[in-house]
Amino acid sequence: MSRALLLAVLVLGACGKADGDEADAAAPAVVTARTAIAQQGAFSETVNATGEVAGRPGSVAALGAPGPTRVARILVALGQRVRTGQPLVVFDQTAFAAEAQSANAALANAQHAYERARRLAEAGIVPRKESEQAAADLAAARSAAQVARHTQALSTLRAPIAGVITRMDAVLGASADAGTPLVEVADPSRLDIQFTLSPAEAARIHTGATVELVEGQTAGGAGVGAGVVADIGAAVDSVSHGVPVRVRVTAPGRPLRIGEIVTGRIMAATRPDAVTVPVQALVPADEGFKVFVVDSGGIAHARAVTVGGRTDSVAEIRQGVAVGERVVTEGAYGVQDSARVRAAGAAQSPAASVR
Repeated sequence: MSRALLLAVLVLGACGKADGDEADAAAPAVVTARTAIAQQGAFSETVNATGEVAGRPGSVAALGAPGPTRVARILVALGQRVRTGQPLVVFDQTAFAAEAQSANAALANAQHAYERARRLAEAGIVPRKESEQAAADLAAARSAAQVARHTQALSTLRAPIAGVITRMDAVLGASADAGTPLVEVADPSRLDIQFTLSPAEAARIHTGATVELVEGQTAGGAGVGAGVVADIGAAVDSVSHGVPVRVRVTAPGRPLRIGEIVTGRIMAATRPDAVTVPVQALVPADEGFKVFVVDSGGIAHARAVTVGGRTDSVAEIRQGVAVGERVVTEGAYGVQDSARVRAAGAAQSPAASVR
């Protein structure tokens, strides 16, 4: 082969390789992923929170000693059902009986002194102001005697409502301070759930919103009933830094126990014509999200979206995707802009209405 012919072959070979490299570079990457069609329909946005079963305000009574004393008898146990007026705990009666006896004696003396002062004043022997002072002393003695009798009555703790003993801190023979709760009685038929939400979550719900209740600390627990939001705190709790929310149990699916942990799905809002996609389609981008929309030629295009509410399976798209457009779901994190998508099997779009 001549030198000129060899040079020509080498030049043609180099040109052919360059053209092939350019063609390979121009070809879009091919990825395998699942896709789904953006749907339109009713979308129910929920807020999930974990809370504790508690007695409803007005249906729980906390009882303690009326003054410094000692526990003499304990008549009930934790979890026991009690009737209204049933004795629960008896304190040492010595001090209370002595105080009542002393107050009654003072009352008798004040009554005698008043009657004597009144007779002398009517006879003009003493000034009328002495009779008025004796009347004031009698009124004070009556009040003191009444307080002493009431305190003596409280030296035996009695159930003010029918219910269940939910707290028993009394210890036989132990001292008891005034104002320290020792026994708690709650009506098990009137229960609430106490939740704590972030300020942002609390702003999304409203009183009267329906709540689905499930047992345990996850939304996948067994259902235990339903309720409604009864009260939303107006201030942030200084300890939890959250907003207290009270849910009234309206339809218990089974008997609930005070102190039991449940999870609530609180209905925040329902939009009848929302555009939704599976949550797997959302890919974090900067401070928001993007999705990959697949065109009729199978090419994926990255598109920023505005996300509204979300559930465990569905995301509401308020801007960025139209109804009927196909988006990448499973495998979206491996997709690049302008990649060709090879369908791994179309994902079934979940219903937009979440229950």
